[in-house]
Amino acid sequence: MSPLKGFFNSSVARKFWMAITGVFLVVFLVVHLTVNLFLFISPELFNEASHFMATNPLIQVMQYVLAAGFIVHMMMGMKLTIQNRAARPVGYAYENAGASSSWASRNMIVTGGLIGVFLIIHMRHFFYEIKFTDNVTDDYILVTSLFSIWYFTLLYVLAFVGLGIHLNHGFQSVFQSVGWKNSKWKGIMQIVGTLYSLFIALGFSSIAIYFFLNPVN
Repeated sequence: MSPLKGFFNSSVARKFWMAITGVFLVVFLVVHLTVNLFLFISPELFNEASHFMATNPLIQVMQYVLAAGFIVHMMMGMKLTIQNRAARPVGYAYENAGASSSWASRNMIVTGGLIGVFLIIHMRHFFYEIKFTDNVTDDYILVTSLFSIWYFTLLYVLAFVGLGIHLNHGFQSVFQSVGWKNSKWKGIMQIVGTLYSLFIALGFSSIAIYFFLNPVN
C-alpha cells in the first residue's frame, strides 16, 4: 500500500475529513438559522429570504456540496466508531468508558443517528415539497403549519437538543484534529463551542415551540 493510500485509509485521515465536513455544516447551520429567525419578524421577510435561498445559483450549488459533506461526515463517523470499538477489549470498554471521556463523546453515533433520522423527515416535509411539488404557495405557511402538530414539534426539539450535544463535542474535536491542542486554545474552543451549540439548539427549538404555542391561523 502506498503512503498516500495508507494515509487516506487511516483513522487520522477520517478524523481530518470529519473535521472539514463538520466545519461546512457548522457554517450552514448559522445561515439556515438566520433565515429561519425571519419567521419572528414577518411572513413577507421570511418568504423573501426563503426565495433567495431557493434561487441563488451559488447556494444551489452549495446545497449539493453540503449534502455530500454530510454523507462523508456520517460515513467517517460510523467507520471511526466501529474501528474504535474493535480496538478496545470489551471488558475494558465497559468498565472505563466514563473514566476519560464525556457522555457526548461516547454517544456521538447515537446523537448523529437521531440527527440523520430527523434530516430525512425534514427533507421530506420541506425540501421535497418546495423543490419537487406544486403544493407550496407560501413557505411561511408550510413551516408554521407543521409546528402546529405536537409530535412534529417534539421531534424537532429533540433533534436539535441532540444536535446541540453533538455540536458541543464535535466543535472541540475539529480543533483537536487540526492540531490546536494546547490548553489556551482548548479552553477558548470549549467556551465558543458551548455558546455556539446553545445558540443553534435554542434558536431552532425556540422557533418550533413559539409557533406550536402561537399557531398561525
